[in-house]
Amino acid sequence: MNEYSGTIMGNNKKIGIVVSDFNELVTSKLLNGAINELKKFGVSIASISVVHVPGALELPRAARILEQTSQFDGLLALGSVIRGETSHYDYVCSETARGLTQLSLNGSIPVMFGVLTTDNLEQAINRSGGKGGNKGSECAQGVLQMIGFDEWVKEANI
Repeated sequence: MNEYSGTIMGNNKKIGIVVSDFNELVTSKLLNGAINELKKFGVSIASISVVHVPGALELPRAARILEQTSQFDGLLALGSVIRGETSHYDYVCSETARGLTQLSLNGSIPVMFGVLTTDNLEQAINRSGGKGGNKGSECAQGVLQMIGFDEWVKEANI
């Protein structure tokens, strides 16, 4: 039986982060959490590139453009969508998730979905460094694990 549980090492890895400026109170915490986690696992600050976009809907486009440069080993997409009084929330969440999922499935590198979709600001704060942890940190660790998986698949000729 072959089993792979994931090696999480960031040495010599280049990571792109696309972050939404909308709900910046929350997304700045996601970004800081991601950067700190990447550094913890050996990714040098010089190997991290951050691109700011206006909102969550712009995350898939920016991530696709970065993926196509072939300069990165993995990407993080960070954002925060908080439910409002209209159906706009549903469209933004759905289309952002769809775009990032398609890139993750069809692209050449791992893309992590770090977009909070919450009912209110309190929930978003709790998931960006509060009692619910930090989704940015989780995504940073996840992208390194997926990079390791990709490397394992190539080495094993699977």
